[in-house]
Amino acid sequence: MESYITPGLIISLIVVAIGIFVVAKGLVIVRQSEVMVIERLGSFNRVLESGVNIIIPFVERPRPITMIRYVRMGEEYHPMTTDEVRIDRRETVMDFPGQPVVTTDNVTVKINGALYYQIIDPRRAVYEVANMSQAVEVLAKTTLRSVVGKMELDKLFESRSEVNNAIQAEMEEPASKWGVKLTRVEVQDISMPEEVEEAMRLQMAAERKRRATVTEAEGEKSAAIAMAQGQRESAILNAQGDKESAILRAQGEQESIRLVLSAMGDSEDNKQTVIGYLLGQSYIKVLPNMAKDGERVFVPYESSALLGSMGMFRELAGSPEDAVRQSLQRDGLRGGLVGGAGNA
Repeated sequence: MESYITPGLIISLIVVAIGIFVVAKGLVIVRQSEVMVIERLGSFNRVLESGVNIIIPFVERPRPITMIRYVRMGEEYHPMTTDEVRIDRRETVMDFPGQPVVTTDNVTVKINGALYYQIIDPRRAVYEVANMSQAVEVLAKTTLRSVVGKMELDKLFESRSEVNNAIQAEMEEPASKWGVKLTRVEVQDISMPEEVEEAMRLQMAAERKRRATVTEAEGEKSAAIAMAQGQRESAILNAQGDKESAILRAQGEQESIRLVLSAMGDSEDNKQTVIGYLLGQSYIKVLPNMAKDGERVFVPYESSALLGSMGMFRELAGSPEDAVRQSLQRDGLRGGLVGGAGNA
């Protein structure tokens, strides 16, 4: 049994074991979206892409890259540093903790941001910067302070997208030297001191009250304008109605006078008699309204004379209506027409 185990067999087994070990160490499988930077005897040799790759053990080895990631535990962020030989080329998010930033109006705010980046050149990411993730983080913080420091607090809340674009634009050139592409930067939370937040709440309440007062004043103004326009149109319509009514009354009186004169004759005495009678009628209509204002009524002298002439006119010749009626009866006309004209 011992004769089968020879030194040659032992050497062969050792060689086979070494070969298996070398093959196992030299066979490298790279997953999709990952790469490896390979050094040969300490200098850069090549970049392994996804798939099956073979390296020379003990001569070639992957160069690790240092990555810092933050783990959130409650309200605090704790950094974790790792050395990784497999470089992820996918888009990565770096959620760094909040940073104190002073605005142009001397208000200190705490801004929590998120940075999205992608490694497009693994060789530069390994050899051009000592710690790529830390360099990107520090660059994002300093750029954030620089951009926000040029803005006022109110402007900062109104233009977050402008802040994001400005930070990304300023970081693109230095990050490209490290083989990193910045896809976007997002400002997540903005924390302010309590006294500043209380002042902003009071300012917002005052602004809302001012808007409500302005809206109410505009409503009252519109209502007043509409009411004035309605009163104006109503006055115009009333004036037009009074005008037309006065014209119609004047036309009726004119027609009445014309009929009376045509019935009595158009001599000067008859004209004076008719005019006196009509004026007397107007005074008689006004007297009841004058008596309402007091116990005593002072009648002008002209009114007494007219009333006396009306009485004398009735005693001597009767009323003008009677004279018109008699004249029309002589001409063969109906008395109803004359009565209507007299009433007009």
